[in-house]
Amino acid sequence: MKIRKKLIEVALPLDAINKASAREKSIRHGHPSTLHLWWARRPLAAARAVIFAQMVDDPAANPDLFSTEREQEKERKRLFRIIEDLVQWENTTNEELLKRARAEIWQSWRRACADNANHPRFKELFDRHVLPAFHDPFAGGGSLPLEAQRLGLQANASDLNPVAVLINKAMIEIPPKFAGHPPVNPEVRRAEKLMGESWYGALGLVEDVRFYGRWMREKAKKHIGHLYPKVRVTAEMAKDRPDLATYVGRELTVIAWIWARTVNSPNPAFANVEVPLASSFILSRKAGRGAYVEPIVEDRYYQFSVKAGPPTEAAKSGTKLGRGANFRCILSHSPISGDYIKAEGQAGRMKARLMAIVAEGDRGRVYLPPTAEHESRPIGAQPRWRPETSLPDDRRAFWTPNYGLTSFGDLFSNRQLVALTTLSHLVSEARKLIREHATSCGIGVDDGLQFNDGTSRLDYAEAVSVYLALAVSKTADSCCTVARWQSTGDFVAGAFARQGIPMVWDFAETNIFSSSTQNWSAQIEWVAKALQNLPTQKRRGQAFQADAASKSTVSTKNGVGQVARIVSTDPPYYDNVGYADLSDFFYPWLRCTLSTIFPELFATVAVPKREELIASPYRHGDRQHAEAFFLDGMTQAMTQLARQPSLDFPVTIFYAFKQSEMSGNGSNSSGWETFLDAAIQAGFGITATWPLRTERRGRPLAIGTNALASSIVLACRPRAENAPTVTRREFQDALRAQFPIAIDTLRRSNIAPVDLAQASIGPGMAIFTGYSRVLNADGSPLSVGDALALINEMLDEVLADQEGELDSDTRWALTWFEQYVFAEGEYGAAETLSKAKNTSVEGLVRAGIIESRRGTVRILRPSELDADWDPTSDARLTVWEMTQYLIRAIASGEKAAAAVAAKLGSRAEAARDLAYRLYLISERKRRATDALQYNSLVQSWPEIARLARERPALQQESMLG
Repeated sequence: MKIRKKLIEVALPLDAINKASAREKSIRHGHPSTLHLWWARRPLAAARAVIFAQMVDDPAANPDLFSTEREQEKERKRLFRIIEDLVQWENTTNEELLKRARAEIWQSWRRACADNANHPRFKELFDRHVLPAFHDPFAGGGSLPLEAQRLGLQANASDLNPVAVLINKAMIEIPPKFAGHPPVNPEVRRAEKLMGESWYGALGLVEDVRFYGRWMREKAKKHIGHLYPKVRVTAEMAKDRPDLATYVGRELTVIAWIWARTVNSPNPAFANVEVPLASSFILSRKAGRGAYVEPIVEDRYYQFSVKAGPPTEAAKSGTKLGRGANFRCILSHSPISGDYIKAEGQAGRMKARLMAIVAEGDRGRVYLPPTAEHESRPIGAQPRWRPETSLPDDRRAFWTPNYGLTSFGDLFSNRQLVALTTLSHLVSEARKLIREHATSCGIGVDDGLQFNDGTSRLDYAEAVSVYLALAVSKTADSCCTVARWQSTGDFVAGAFARQGIPMVWDFAETNIFSSSTQNWSAQIEWVAKALQNLPTQKRRGQAFQADAASKSTVSTKNGVGQVARIVSTDPPYYDNVGYADLSDFFYPWLRCTLSTIFPELFATVAVPKREELIASPYRHGDRQHAEAFFLDGMTQAMTQLARQPSLDFPVTIFYAFKQSEMSGNGSNSSGWETFLDAAIQAGFGITATWPLRTERRGRPLAIGTNALASSIVLACRPRAENAPTVTRREFQDALRAQFPIAIDTLRRSNIAPVDLAQASIGPGMAIFTGYSRVLNADGSPLSVGDALALINEMLDEVLADQEGELDSDTRWALTWFEQYVFAEGEYGAAETLSKAKNTSVEGLVRAGIIESRRGTVRILRPSELDADWDPTSDARLTVWEMTQYLIRAIASGEKAAAAVAAKLGSRAEAARDLAYRLYLISERKRRATDALQYNSLVQSWPEIARLARERPALQQESMLG
């Protein structure tokens, strides 16, 4: 089989991908992630870029078309521009751009077909009219299958977790199945909106989801609306509250009730008096609209009052004392220890008391004190069912069992359970109604409107009910007693602000019938908008439940699929996230609504956990056994991936990498090494590693924080069966011969210094994994950790080799900077070093690089350099000066840096190259500000170079004008 290297194995426009991925985090309305919560979901921008680059040939792989390095670089930049456009959120549904991207994929695929015309399985594997199928065996939140489908591939998604499978069905399986189908609800049909192309894509589904969601709301309100009473504003409430004057006598709709958990006071003088555990009394921090709770204490009794205005200092901490579960008794001021609270909770004596009511005002929120009616009304709620699944014994992520909340049902109040069970029941009722409406309007019978592939009306009713069920499940996130009132934004924040369930002391109980951001109507709207942006071209997708360690290729059941040969996946990250445990929060509600539609998917009482590939110590007894389980299981899964029926595409694998995975000496810790080891043991060779950052710009440079890169993408190919065994020395020789070429290519693609170290692992590991084994002098195999260390050493060596091309003054400055950065050093040491570098201290002073006084020497900071410097008249121009003046200029913007670069001309490239070395030195010295400057210079270089090229033309134009 003839194989061409793909773009992802050579270069990527990382900066554009990272910026788009980070920006995507702030986009909510219409984003597929709002269809249902999933943890650690990959950004769509990153997924789209990776799959495109995984399928498109690198220009160097087509020497007949691009014979010189210059031509290859030009073509690479053209492909980069496509990716740079492709990753923008605004282009997610840009069909014209997507067609261009698909055309590039088709072009590379047809070349592969022509290359392998003589392959013995040509007809099976190389149909030039059909793109190969895509498969993600750890589909999770579905970003990768979704973007594969958007790029024109048949998408297949599998996961052990039924919640993940359902999310993928809702994204890639259902929308294309009903693409272009009109809605069946009578409201739209009476309005005669069915003509023309108004129901393109999933718009018909969207309209029905909205209609039947509204129907469910009205039915639910009739059944349980009495549990959500309005609140009457009384004259007593308005006393000392001018902001309430216009509301006196009016009934307002409640948005949320703010409760504080209580325990009996530990002070014997107040025995059996329940006192609040409130982490804060602040209700709103908004300027001009502040509000807070003020407890009023009288002997053995207290009540809550609500005040308007800026919160007091006392309100900020509530009754909390410092960190952890430590509070004070509001009556006696006695401390309440965490151990006491645990004992009270485990004995079933932890209760709750209403602190405040948040209502809908004329121009915003209105904060009111609790009333007896609103505190007692939930008592009448008697749920017919509650989830009984036990919370996991994982104290890292699940804190509530310590305090007696041991089952998932314990995380809901009775009123919340009644609301969720009512909505769940109404999903089934809505399904029946949809079926009746479809029948009554004669869909597929009288009006000639056929469902795709002969799908029955029952299937359509089930499809709509899937999205209604997702809305019910989403409602549970904010309709629980571990949801908070967010005082900075005045809304109810859901349970999952993190990948775990912490203990929440003062919780917000939302009114599902209000107009707040977390009501039932809002959840329906989130789902509808997300559905509206899903691809619906007739590219069938399927999602199914499977264990990745035992099944990798897609079956051809029902004639849907072909064997998948394009694989990109986002497997679990060692011990970072317990997906199955977290999914048990939502699973009971989805099972309650959809088990009759997907009986196999929801056959178990809880989400399967035994086979889940995470290194969880609480499941396996200790960290050692957990790590062994993860390594064995991940090796099996990787082995399945390595057994794909074709080698024409690399497999891409995402791995979450954290700065905390770096030990003090800079070597990688167990998670990353274990993952690499699993891939290598499975028979993979690693051809590229790309750091993708999804955090705000600059965060990766916050040295010492937990984010060097939020994830790494590995490109892998199965290792050749006849790969040789070599010695450590031979491996090092191969590194010296091949590694510099790869690093040069990376730098020419303008990879940022912050990413260079991680990206360089790719070509280094490509050499290492090209051998069946690398042996130490004693015959033992070279470990992955030792290989990584050698690759890092080689990167230092490659960058240090650049020193020979530098002028003597810059060589001196580079060595001095590595030792002292911008601090002072002894004159004698500087003089000695200057002799070794063939320069002098006096010459360095004249060059404007250093300051020498009182027996000390130090390098001048960029801010201290001569403001009138002109490189065209500098008699002793050095690369060091050029770099530092560019750093000084870029602080004022790219245009200022371009003005300097224009004067430097072709010499400016040397300054950019030096910035790589200075970044690595600054990072190792933990000088975040300096590192950020050098990284920014390289990242901005394409724009600086463009502006510099245009500058002479602009100046000439100005003179002519």
